[in-house]
Amino acid sequence: MIYQVTAPLLDACVMAIVADKDAYGYILTQKMQELISISESTLYPVLRRLQRDGMLVTYDQPFQGRNRRYYKITDKGMEQVLLYKKEWKAYKDRIDQLLGGYEDE
Repeated sequence: MIYQVTAPLLDACVMAIVADKDAYGYILTQKMQELISISESTLYPVLRRLQRDGMLVTYDQPFQGRNRRYYKITDKGMEQVLLYKKEWKAYKDRIDQLLGGYEDE
């Protein structure tokens, strides 16, 4: 993709995934990589920042003798996701207007 993913868009994508279902880092990375090019070294600082900002909380759950750290969205995070979705729709609609709308190929 030639378009750059900015920090707010990255936050919105991560939080939208976690809003749907609690997830651990590897799964988050895999889901993000299905859509955009992102490395774990990029994702983990985002997760720590979102946690520090009160958007996500973590909990550990045992799996095959090890603990997995899961991320869960907070009420504050859910409010932010709703704002991101609203802002994204408005932004997308404006860009679609400039570019002539979306056309299926």
